[in-house]
Amino acid sequence: MFLALDTSTLTLSMALVERGPWRAVEAVALGPPRKQSEMLPGEARALLERHGLGFQALQGIAVGLGPGSFTGLRIGLATAKGLAYAASVPLAGASSLQALALDAAAAGRGPLAVPVAVARQNELYVAAYRVEGDAVAEVEPEQALPLAEAAAFILRCEGAVVGPAVDEYREKLQALGVPAARLSGEPSFPTARSICALARWDEAGDLQKMFALEPHYVRASEAERNPKFPPLPGPAPSARMKED
Repeated sequence: MFLALDTSTLTLSMALVERGPWRAVEAVALGPPRKQSEMLPGEARALLERHGLGFQALQGIAVGLGPGSFTGLRIGLATAKGLAYAASVPLAGASSLQALALDAAAAGRGPLAVPVAVARQNELYVAAYRVEGDAVAEVEPEQALPLAEAAAFILRCEGAVVGPAVDEYREKLQALGVPAARLSGEPSFPTARSICALARWDEAGDLQKMFALEPHYVRASEAERNPKFPPLPGPAPSARMKED
């Protein structure tokens, strides 16, 4: 049994998942006003206890790597790393946008999907994928674009537009020429089951890789953009924004 979670949106998506084929034994979605930092890891423990399990009994822990809320991603990944290390179980990550594409196909939106999430005001994370079964192939890579460029990206890509940014930016996207029929909205957050299905379990047992796992930031943070502060030592932000 695997524990999977995603904190890239305001909704904490969590599931207890079994393998072969991947199936959520129980899935929960917990949103505001409760904060994800307050819910984790208590809700994770409660989920396992409902099925008579402890963390040490898990086959692995999967976590969504974003892109999405910087704070949410850090909370989710830090919690997942701590739980995996303490319980001595493998940890693996997956793209939250890819998981949205997989969820869109499962919801009958078709094999092509354009998941969108809010990067900051009038800027969206976008990508395009083709789904076959539990395999998700990249058509266009994850990127952060100003709203007008994001609308142009959507128009040149085929597929349903899904994800947490749709409801918030529906009117603005339509004003920029995106047909209303393409703005599905649902699914509005990645399911933990899809995160688990897309995670790279073949590399999950490597302790060094576990601690090196980072979110898919895609763009630099506001602090990294601020010219008043010198760059931090280590890899440049652009070098660590997307895991190969």
